[in-house]
Amino acid sequence: MSEVKRVTVVGAGTMGHGIAQVAAGSGIDVIVNDVSKEAIDRGLTTVHANLVKGIERGKVTPAQKAGILQRLHAEPDLAAAVREADVVIEAVPELLDLKREIFAVADAVAPSEALLGSNTSSISISRIAEATSRPERVVGLHFFNPVHLMPLVEVVRGKQTSDETMRRAAAFSEALGKEAIAVKDSPGFASSRLGLVLGLEAMRMLEDGVASAEDIDKVMTKGYRHPMGPLRLTDLVGLDVRLSIAEYLHSELGSDAFRPPEILRKMVAEGRLGKKTGRGFHEWES
Repeated sequence: MSEVKRVTVVGAGTMGHGIAQVAAGSGIDVIVNDVSKEAIDRGLTTVHANLVKGIERGKVTPAQKAGILQRLHAEPDLAAAVREADVVIEAVPELLDLKREIFAVADAVAPSEALLGSNTSSISISRIAEATSRPERVVGLHFFNPVHLMPLVEVVRGKQTSDETMRRAAAFSEALGKEAIAVKDSPGFASSRLGLVLGLEAMRMLEDGVASAEDIDKVMTKGYRHPMGPLRLTDLVGLDVRLSIAEYLHSELGSDAFRPPEILRKMVAEGRLGKKTGRGFHEWES
């Protein structure tokens, strides 16, 4: 999409640095923002490691790696980061007030034509957009983890998101090499509602001693040809993230299908958050 020359990604964590990597890999200059230079550096270090692995596997050339890293720029000041952005993508924790604070700054500072996107996997785009004076330009851009490998983006239409914004958001997603699907602003959208129900039921099965975590995952990978089992996927997403989404969807939809199992609450309380801590439903190498 030729009109997008600069993207700002707010949040350099698991999703943020992945989005930044993919955008830079598409030839776009990317400003990466987070609460500190140290937080940004951690994200960019992970991008570097991803690219090294890509070279080892023959998926990335040294020249491509150098170009991607050259197009990534750290900026810990949020206002400065969004000032010249064509697209702003927020990828911070699933906290409505935090997201609204970021969108309020972007609304005040970013160019009037900029798309304001949220990578939220469950929170209402319409409620996020209330923090701005241009809700017609606010849209959900829900990428999947790991961003550099997963081909899908959910483009979420809020109550006031314009047709033009939906068109531009889909074109931008496709320019990043992703397939865009349009979904309504409903709790959990399409992906989180479906994926979370499967993940939570797998946890209940483990809790009830139906089978081991490894074998529950094998049911889905070997029996249903899913690329990854629901418990391993939960480890990859983060048990704390899954718990937050489950609590939100349970409160919004009122369905017991989204009630967090006790095993999930217990593991989060113990700090067993999945891959990022080395331990979740499975063991992970650091």
